[in-house]
Amino acid sequence: MIAEADHAAAMQGRTIISVQPGHVALREQGAAFMPRFDGAGLVTAVAQDATTGAVLMVAFMDAEALDATRRTGMAHFHSRSRGRLWMKGETSGHVLRVQAILVDCDQDALVLQVTPAGPACHTGAPTCFYRRLEGEELARI
Repeated sequence: MIAEADHAAAMQGRTIISVQPGHVALREQGAAFMPRFDGAGLVTAVAQDATTGAVLMVAFMDAEALDATRRTGMAHFHSRSRGRLWMKGETSGHVLRVQAILVDCDQDALVLQVTPAGPACHTGAPTCFYRRLEGEELARI
């Protein structure tokens, strides 16, 4: 059964389908893309360098960001602080070109394998994960 919000998405040409709780096997074993957004309408998205495998950043995508990413090939996310769609690198030029989108088993998290055009972190670091927890301190990697 298609939920009302997903019906609207489908009418806009997006392939987003919801399933009833009893149809978990469809989501976990089937071939249909059925992203499972949380209560805020978001899925977690991990950006990974397609060449090195390094984890670059973690962000969130709503249906609009997912659609824009799939349509353009550029990583788009939902900014929780700004409450709007944003394309990674829209001001810095440090865009992320999406090579592949991996979907986890229950379709509530994505890995975007990307080619970065510059540093991924807003601090200028190549990745947002530039520190390691050592005891109670953070040490630069």
